[in-house]
Amino acid sequence: MLTALRRTRTRAGLAAATAVAAAVMTACSGVQTSTSNGSGEGWPSGTVEMYVGASAGGSSDLISRAVSKGLSDDLGASFPVINREGANGALAAAEVAKAKPDGSVISIQNASLFAITPLAVAPDEVTKIDDFDLVYGVSRDDYVLVTNPASGFKSLKDLENANRVVRYGTTGVGTGAQLAAALLFKKTSVESQPVPFDGGAPALAALLGNQIDVASLQVGEAIENIQAGKLTPLSVFGPERIEYLPEVPTAKEQGLDVEVAQYRFMTTPKGTPQDVKDKLVEGMKAAFATEEYKSFNKQNSLTPMEQSGDEVLTQLQADQKRYADLVKQYGINLRDEG
Repeated sequence: MLTALRRTRTRAGLAAATAVAAAVMTACSGVQTSTSNGSGEGWPSGTVEMYVGASAGGSSDLISRAVSKGLSDDLGASFPVINREGANGALAAAEVAKAKPDGSVISIQNASLFAITPLAVAPDEVTKIDDFDLVYGVSRDDYVLVTNPASGFKSLKDLENANRVVRYGTTGVGTGAQLAAALLFKKTSVESQPVPFDGGAPALAALLGNQIDVASLQVGEAIENIQAGKLTPLSVFGPERIEYLPEVPTAKEQGLDVEVAQYRFMTTPKGTPQDVKDKLVEGMKAAFATEEYKSFNKQNSLTPMEQSGDEVLTQLQADQKRYADLVKQYGINLRDEG
């Protein structure tokens, strides 16, 4: 069955190939991609490369492409998406951090890279938000805990009362999905076993095949099968219920203080001129206001988080401390738990 999301991902894959080809042509022709003179005046006057730390077709890639199109339409310049997948976005972040702060490079980045991944890697591998200018918020991508109906679980209470080892799928070290599941099982003292997968798609396949009992997945990855009755949602991990699954209670509503959400925001290299950042925000706001972008959010089960850079930074810093405190409190080792 080919859903709108899958069609979008197919188009995204083709767009990725086009973007790579365009980048190669630009390099070969010697075209200058710097788009400002250092003060931000006249930005953008050329190509603005938009890095994404994920492969084509995933949520981060699709969101970046939707914003790229909106910026291109509003600002009249080219914003090609450059995929640099790996290390939960750290590889792309490293390229952005070392780029010239002249408006020629921007990137939508994941909160988990700065708030959760540092809890799972060595100190010298930590990516710091201080190396970037956080420009504006984009959207929140909530997690839902789902199970195969064959498991017999219909609520978190059923899970707490399990009289067997519960096998739960994880979707990568240092991700929000991993932390949410690890916290859940630590708080409930349910005997459990993490089963690591390289992303949401293989975890979803294993759950549908009844090879694992539960998995924490992004709502957009699971919602089609939830609606088809192939998966049973047990809880969402956001601060409140979400409009796409209004009947599914939060973990907090069910007596468990587990709140973990993925969200994304626009960044630029540290020291990018304020005029550039202001114009970038104007372009983003114009893109977010279009019916096309609003429809994109709904198709992909994304909750808008269109806030100032300062507001998002405050949220990120609070999450960094909260997650670090919880990991310490419950003795969670994210390196060893999937």
